[in-house]
Amino acid sequence: LEKEPNSGNLASWLPTFDKINHAALLAKINTFPTLNRLIKAWLKSGVFDNGEWSETDEGTPQGGVISPLLANIALHGMEEAIKKIAESLPGKKRDNQNALSFIRYADDFVILHPDIDVIQRCKTEISEWLENMGLELKPSKTRIVYTLQKPHIINSKGFDFLGFNVRQYTVGKYQTGKVRGNLLGFKTLIKPSTKAIKRHYDEICKIIDAHKSAPQEALIRHLNPIIKGWANYYSTVVSKEIFQDIDRLVFIKLRAWAKHRHPQKSKGWVSKRYWNTIGGDNWVFSATKEGKVTETLIKHAKTEIVRHTKVKGNAFPFDGNLIYWSERKGKNPLLPLRVTILLKSQKGKCAQCGLYFREYDVMEVDHIIPKSKGGKDVYKNLQLLHRHCHDEKTARDGSRYA
Repeated sequence: LEKEPNSGNLASWLPTFDKINHAALLAKINTFPTLNRLIKAWLKSGVFDNGEWSETDEGTPQGGVISPLLANIALHGMEEAIKKIAESLPGKKRDNQNALSFIRYADDFVILHPDIDVIQRCKTEISEWLENMGLELKPSKTRIVYTLQKPHIINSKGFDFLGFNVRQYTVGKYQTGKVRGNLLGFKTLIKPSTKAIKRHYDEICKIIDAHKSAPQEALIRHLNPIIKGWANYYSTVVSKEIFQDIDRLVFIKLRAWAKHRHPQKSKGWVSKRYWNTIGGDNWVFSATKEGKVTETLIKHAKTEIVRHTKVKGNAFPFDGNLIYWSERKGKNPLLPLRVTILLKSQKGKCAQCGLYFREYDVMEVDHIIPKSKGGKDVYKNLQLLHRHCHDEKTARDGSRYA
């Protein structure tokens, strides 16, 4: 590969688990003896293939209920191996850590770095790291490409990961990305991958074809969850134009579906029969009964695009950092709903003293106008306070805790 200083090289790898070392895996799980024996027995239970039984001295059975979890455990710690590589590179430690990115989801992972030599080194060291677990990289799923699109480089179409396509495009100085004020000369765009788009559209077509004689309401009820789920999944990336394109294709498919049901009717009659005007949109595929709309087909383009904010560091929802997750998402599985809503609306600060809540602070919900004085139990009358701030406020307004 030709070396480009701003190319943003990528390695996309997928390990194979059919030879995973049982002893190494059990040592890594390091659980209590009873569960350890259970997992070991499951790993050694053997498999039936075409009516013939064979022992399983290595690997995890494909399709096993617990196989994905065991594979995830086997790969745990790879992040630290990549971190050590970054720390060993010449230059500033912080800059090296920021330049070398590692993203893993289950057994699929990518490594990003602008220097092809670093990528090659990562490949070598990751191969050695995997070997200790009895794993190896799958050649058919392992590749190195450039993320920056360049006409003279064949492998410069970015990469697909979890249904997304990640690619960098050369742009002018007014659209380019920046790092610490320095112009990069390119812009990174993440979009739904071509394969994901085709797979989604094919699924929609399959449902429409299976409902040729079904009521319109039934067709809409089957399509809506598919459309809503897919659109929500891609609502954090550059999807608006793709959503519009899919809606146009779905419209063409539905028009053919409707015309097939009424071959003797005109296009105008068919349109009035199956499409209605709702909210200024004259082409809403919707079912009516006695003049009232009963079911409406969701459009991809109606899904709001909301950019995703990267989770910082090693944070995860159950790490105990209640403040971070509540402020970030407005919800946390370990806190009451109204506490998380107030945390987000107050941007993580106590409404009384203005200081940030810390992880182990005792937080209490207070009624701004006490209930004993006519205050209502509604969000606009609620605030989140430190316990000692709550005590001080209660003493001032002369009310009981409320």
